[in-house]
Amino acid sequence: MKSRHPERYLFCEGVKPSRQLDPATASFSGAVDMRAIIVIILSAAALASCTPENDVTGSVSNCARKLYTPFNPKDMKQCVAACIACESGVVTTCSTSCTLKGAR
Repeated sequence: MKSRHPERYLFCEGVKPSRQLDPATASFSGAVDMRAIIVIILSAAALASCTPENDVTGSVSNCARKLYTPFNPKDMKQCVAACIACESGVVTTCSTSCTLKGAR
């Protein structure tokens, strides 16, 4: 490698310089593509966070039945106690959850 530049930049012989875009004619297609990818990723994250958790195994129902033999999910006291014990909840979130499920 020989330096032919007055400020001693290195140039490799036989290597062509890369194309550089003229700012006046530059295309923003790369920026648009990146924005589209970001929008898709953020949309997927938002949709994934909105899906509810389902108790596939039924372990919460089994736990509630062990606490209360005749478990009544419409009874507020039973519902909140089962929520706290079986779902590791706190009084505030469990009472809200039970109210939304129709307990009184």
